[in-house]
Amino acid sequence: MTTILLTRHGETDWNLQRRVQGHVDRPLNDRGREQARALAEELRDEHFDAVYSSDLARAQETAAIVARHRGLDVSTLPALREKNFGSWEGLTDAEVLSRYPAARSGPWGDGESTEEVADRVMGAILEISERHPDARVLVVTHGGPIRAVLSRAHVNGGGNASARVVVDNCAVNIVEIRDAVLRVPQVDLPPSP
Repeated sequence: MTTILLTRHGETDWNLQRRVQGHVDRPLNDRGREQARALAEELRDEHFDAVYSSDLARAQETAAIVARHRGLDVSTLPALREKNFGSWEGLTDAEVLSRYPAARSGPWGDGESTEEVADRVMGAILEISERHPDARVLVVTHGGPIRAVLSRAHVNGGGNASARVVVDNCAVNIVEIRDAVLRVPQVDLPPSP
């Protein structure tokens, strides 16, 4: 069984501004770096065989902070990127809801569909599992990809998680993979403050 510690990157200024980031490459802010250091401290006694991240700076920086004292390189996979929200990227949530009222109850963005994101991210997660059988792997990605994994996995012994589940910055989701079946016994565990 492969165990993946699936976590979201630390905070960015656009997170604070409630601005749609998607593929826009925004760095961590100071609080995001503090969150990443808190995550590194929380996971100090955890063994990892590998560390992966999205190719976007906010995920790479978070992963690098955690991996720094472990002697592990961070491998980047573009398939772990956030959803492409198309022309919505850069807009605040309020601007989106003003321009696109259907967003209140429907999908967000005119880029990738939720299904396309789920297919892309699940392919990456299964690839990591195949590369690292019976290993523990840290994967730093984004809220959309984490929701995609949770929507396709058996969560806490029950059904799949809602695609609208809250995914906090630097919180950890434990994903266990055996024979290409994903089980998530723990969801959105925050690092200690």
